[in-house]
Amino acid sequence: MERLSKHLVSWASLLDEKTLDQARISSTMPFIHPHLALMPDAHLGLGATVGSVIPTLGAIMPAAVGVDIGCGMIAVRTQFTRGDLAGRDLSVLRQQIERAVPLSAGHDNRKVVATAEPRVAELEEAARQAEFDPATYTGHWRLQLGSLGSGNHFIEVSVDESDAVWMFLHSGSRGVGNKIAQHHIAVAQRLATQWWIDLPNRDLAYLVEGTPEFTEYIRQLRWAQRFALLNREEMMDRVARQLSEFLGAPVQEQERINCHHNFTESEKHFGKRVWVSRKGAIMADAGRPGLIPGSMGTASYVVEGKGNPVSLNSSPHGAGREYSRSAARKTFTHEQLREAMAGIEYRDTDAFIDEIPQAYKPIDRVMADAADLVTVRHTLRQVVNVKGD
Repeated sequence: MERLSKHLVSWASLLDEKTLDQARISSTMPFIHPHLALMPDAHLGLGATVGSVIPTLGAIMPAAVGVDIGCGMIAVRTQFTRGDLAGRDLSVLRQQIERAVPLSAGHDNRKVVATAEPRVAELEEAARQAEFDPATYTGHWRLQLGSLGSGNHFIEVSVDESDAVWMFLHSGSRGVGNKIAQHHIAVAQRLATQWWIDLPNRDLAYLVEGTPEFTEYIRQLRWAQRFALLNREEMMDRVARQLSEFLGAPVQEQERINCHHNFTESEKHFGKRVWVSRKGAIMADAGRPGLIPGSMGTASYVVEGKGNPVSLNSSPHGAGREYSRSAARKTFTHEQLREAMAGIEYRDTDAFIDEIPQAYKPIDRVMADAADLVTVRHTLRQVVNVKGD
């Protein structure tokens, strides 16, 4: 860990100047307490840095939570082993998963299926309690439950160091969460203009605790966080069904972990109650299980938090980008992607060039930087990868 200023600490050994400048600016906001913590995977984001932990007194910056509210990971360890997969055509399993889960931006379910019905009912009741109608943001939000999205979202079947088979996926609150976030970012920016608040970056606009705008944001934020968690649960159930059909036996869950990495919670740190916005970071209280993925062609990790107080009990959420999507497309080729994905069953298309492993920080370096934040329990290597364009 390196203290970069009074209000900025960093665990990132790989940190470009633009990302560092962005983090420094965010750390100067007057309500930061005690400091902003940069995780090993930190990289440039909207307003606030992705891979940062931002504790604030009496205010929240909606853009510092992120536009994919509640985005995170879920993993399930099964009773199956590598030997159960041996000799089988894994492209069949990949295609089964691709049919069971809608992929890519704008792709939703045609109907609310039986497994999703109780989850939709729970979200309807939660929306009533939060006193808002999610349909004002996205009329078809019910059909988004159980869909993956695109970008760095993925579904994988992996094998750990003991040859146990895991199901692992990454997704968030989809279009409805994005629209909720965008609305409240705009509200915060409007209020900053209305009250002549001078901001170093308009995406650091904030809502003040105790105001109607703050209360409305928290209610809808928590609803979107719940949507994201249930979205992952619904997809995981579908993946489990496909794996069961593929191997001819029901999945027996040995362990299940579901964690956010774009979210806000009220917590006590350094003697004060603060709002902790983790934008690309997971909770890492002592003993808490967590998930840190690499890229589509590198290892992922099941971890246990160490409860490091300086990090505000946090850890990285993944590898973190070294190349922007446009830069990756200009730098790498389809053939390089194929080489990086050797031995992994995936949909071979140049649509994923911007997700090539080389576009991300080396996950081994990130995990080395995180050594005093988490303990590694399992190392996962994917054998099947599913992504949306």
